[in-house]
Amino acid sequence: MAGTDHSAGSGSENRVGQLRVSKDAVHVRRRRLAAVGLVGVLLLGGCGANALLGGGEQDSTATTGAPTAGPAEAMAPVTGDTPDGQDDAETSGQADAGAGSGDETGQEDGAAGEQPGGSEDEAQETQGTQEFDWERDPVAAEHPSDATAMERVDYLTGGLTPKSVMASGHGLAIANNMMYSHTSTVFDTTTREQLAVLSDSVDVSEFGVEGHPGTSQGAPVEAVWTDDGRYAYVSQYTMYGQNFGREGFDNCTVHDGVGPSMLYRFDAHEMAWDQVIKVGAVPKYVALSPDQSTLLVSNWCDATLSIVDTQLGEETGTIAMDAAPRGIVIMPDNNTAYAVAMYADQLYEIDIAEQTSEVIREIGPRPRHLNLTEDGSTLYLTVSGANAIYKIDTASGEIVDQVTPGVEPRSVAMSPDESALYVVNYDEATVSKIRTSDMEVIDRVQVDANPIGIDYDPVTNTVWVACYSGSIYVFDDQDALL
Repeated sequence: MAGTDHSAGSGSENRVGQLRVSKDAVHVRRRRLAAVGLVGVLLLGGCGANALLGGGEQDSTATTGAPTAGPAEAMAPVTGDTPDGQDDAETSGQADAGAGSGDETGQEDGAAGEQPGGSEDEAQETQGTQEFDWERDPVAAEHPSDATAMERVDYLTGGLTPKSVMASGHGLAIANNMMYSHTSTVFDTTTREQLAVLSDSVDVSEFGVEGHPGTSQGAPVEAVWTDDGRYAYVSQYTMYGQNFGREGFDNCTVHDGVGPSMLYRFDAHEMAWDQVIKVGAVPKYVALSPDQSTLLVSNWCDATLSIVDTQLGEETGTIAMDAAPRGIVIMPDNNTAYAVAMYADQLYEIDIAEQTSEVIREIGPRPRHLNLTEDGSTLYLTVSGANAIYKIDTASGEIVDQVTPGVEPRSVAMSPDESALYVVNYDEATVSKIRTSDMEVIDRVQVDANPIGIDYDPVTNTVWVACYSGSIYVFDDQDALL
C-alpha cells in the first residue's frame, strides 16, 4: 500500500505554540501549587542562587568547582547546516566541546502556556496528595498499526528543548530536555498536561554517592522505564560540580580524561528523583533486561557498557567496546545483548554474565539505534549515515530486508503489535512509518526541525515525537485508516 503524507498543520485539536491546558479542578489546583514553587525559585534566584551554583561559570576542563548552569538558552541546530552536537557529532565525526555542542543543543520555543496562579493556602491543601495516575493499563488497539495513518492530535511547547521522550506504558511520559536546559518534563499521556519539571541539580551525597560534596548538576539524555511504570532511569551526559573530572564532549576518546557521570532514577509515585547511580563517561542509551534485574548503559567516552544491578542500585561491571557505544537491546534470556559502536561502525553481541563483547557485523556509517521483537527473533538496526534501517534475523545474524525511511534516521519506536516502526528523520523534519512485514514506508508526516526522539504510548495509542526546536508532537495511530 502506498504511503501518504500529512502536513504539520492537520488535526482539528492542534494548538500550535501553546500547551493544552486542562480546566479540571485537579489540574487547576496543581497549577496553583506550581505557582507557589515558582515564587520560591524566584526568591532563591534573587538571594541565594550564586551561593547554590558557585557564583560563576566553570571551565570545562576543571576537575573541581561548583556546578555550571550553562547558557539559559542555546541556539537550535539548523537542519542541513552545522552538526547538532551530541549526535550530530555522530553525523560529522566532529564536535565542539563548548555550550553549543552536543545533540543537547536546542532552543526553547518561547511559548509559556497558561500562567499558573492561586493562593498559598490553596496550594498547601494539595501537598501530599496523589493527583495523577501512573498505573493505567494499556488499551488494546482496534486496528493493526500497519493499517493506520498517523493523525496529529497535539503540539506541546512551553519550556521544552526535548532530546528524547519515553512513555512509561502506564500513563506517563518523560521528556529529557537538552543538556543546557537541565530539566526533565513529566507528562500525563492522557491529558498531555505537564505534571512536573524536574531539575537535574541534586546533592548526590544524599543518595549515597561520595566524593562530590555540595550541589551537582547533570545533563539528561535518554530514559528507560521499568515494566510497571513506577521508575524511569535517566542518563546524565555529564556532571557539573565537585570532583567530576573533565566535562563531557562528543568528539572524545578513552584517553581524554572525561569524568564519570550518573543515572538518576525517577519515582513516578513521589514525582521526584529517588536514586543516583555512578556509571561511566558520557552515558547515552539505557536498556533494562526483561526480568528488570540489570541495566546496560552505553558510555560514549569510555567505549564501555556499564552493568548496573537494579536491586543494589550500583554498577557491578563494565564491558569493553569500540568508539562511541550507543544503541542497546537485551534478549529474552536476560543475558545476551546487542549494542552498536557508532564511530567504529560495528554491531556487537554481548554476554552480560561473562562481561564480554564480540563484533558480529561491520555496519555502514554511524549505526545508532536498535529495536528488538519481544521474542528476540528479529533485530532492527538504524544506520544514520546510510539512511537505512536493517532487519536482521538474530538466529543467523543475516540482514533479511532493509528500507530507506528518510534522511538521517535516528531514534525508532515500535508499535505494540510489532507491525510498524516509527522513525524520526533528523535532516528532513519528518517521521516515517514502516510496515515491518515487508519494510515499506507506508506513512510520512511533517514535524518541526530536528526531530530527535520518539516513542509509542500504549495507553492512548499515540506516537510522541520530540523536536529540538522546542516542541513535542503527538500523533494518534488508530483513528484513520490508510
